[in-house]
Amino acid sequence: MLDFFQRLFAKDTNNASKKVATERLRLVLVHDRADISPHLLQSLKEDLIKVISEYMEIDQGNLEVSLANESDSIALVCNIPVLRMKRSAS
Repeated sequence: MLDFFQRLFAKDTNNASKKVATERLRLVLVHDRADISPHLLQSLKEDLIKVISEYMEIDQGNLEVSLANESDSIALVCNIPVLRMKRSAS
C-alpha cells in the first residue's frame, strides 16, 4: 500500500519538476532573445511598483513580472494583485 502512494506522488512530483524546468528554460530563451539582463528586469519591476503604487495598493509579495515570446514578438507579462484603489494619487 505504501508503495502505491509513493509511486502515485512520485509521478506527480516528476511531472511538476518537468513543467518547472520547461518554464525556466523558456524564460531563459526569451530573456536571451530580448537581450534583457535579470538586473534590468528587476529595475523595471521596481519602477512598475513605484508608479502603480501611486494609484492603487498592490500585493507586492505576489507580484509577477516576466517576458513571454509570442509569434515573433516579446511581451511584458505582469500579474499584479490589486488590494484596493487609492482615492487620490500620492
